Amino acid sequence: MQQYLSLVKEILEHGERHEDRTSVGNIAIFGTQRKYDLREGFPLVTTKKVKYENIVRELLWFLHGATNIHDDNFTDHTSIWDLWADKDGNLGPIYGYQWRKWDKYTWNEAKQTYEVSHIDQIERAVRIIKNLAAGNNDPDARRIIVSAWNVSDLDKMALPPCHAFLQFYVSNGRLDLQLYQRSADVAVGVPYNIASYATLLTIMSQETGLTPGVFTHTMGDTHIRSLNHIPGLEEQLSRQPFPLPTLKVAKKPMAELTVEDFVLENYQCHPFIKFELAA
Repeated sequence: MQQYLSLVKEILEHGERHEDRTSVGNIAIFGTQRKYDLREGFPLVTTKKVKYENIVRELLWFLHGATNIHDDNFTDHTSIWDLWADKDGNLGPIYGYQWRKWDKYTWNEAKQTYEVSHIDQIERAVRIIKNLAAGNNDPDARRIIVSAWNVSDLDKMALPPCHAFLQFYVSNGRLDLQLYQRSADVAVGVPYNIASYATLLTIMSQETGLTPGVFTHTMGDTHIRSLNHIPGLEEQLSRQPFPLPTLKVAKKPMAELTVEDFVLENYQCHPFIKFELAA
């Protein structure tokens, strides 16, 4: 994972200092990009321990369209979102809703009103990718896009999307994925984001009969959220990365996958690093 370490180094060397509501401050650069070829191994950070199971739980929760931490249809959720849920567990129309139930308004002339239906962006992406994988031309080949950034719903969300926009690309039996992330917390969030979208690329590749290829991670505000995080990041820079692990996913339809269907083989890592939050 030299790509991740080079990102950390770039911010430490070239980041600009910003003050915030705390007295600690942060440093950031704008507009970064790293590429991870899944054919070379699964891109999970090895210079500290990362709890991969939590990443899978969150991703499957999104893919089920869930927006409540107590969702009856997906009870095996991660606790990551508990902090932002209301007293009933609701989070508003966050990632899962936008991915699977993007609101579509159609004018009903007879009733003189707009009627609401939904667009399943993941299903649409799978359909287009399968068509291309079968060797068919498709006018939507450059439009295999899934967006979580729905401007009209931002004020209803517990948190606006950080990883906001993704695009798939089919080439020579390979499926690639690019993510645009508007805000990237390099110490805490980015290792999760890399592994989450590499997992999504793996799932979508398996669903469409393609080989998972290159994950391109494009970031806007790329920051070390707290200067208190710098010692932990410097510790990672001093550690020698281990070889990348291998991800094995059960041969099941995407809708039937569970956390137990994801097995990470040969994951060697250095000890966990706790990053304290700014007061």
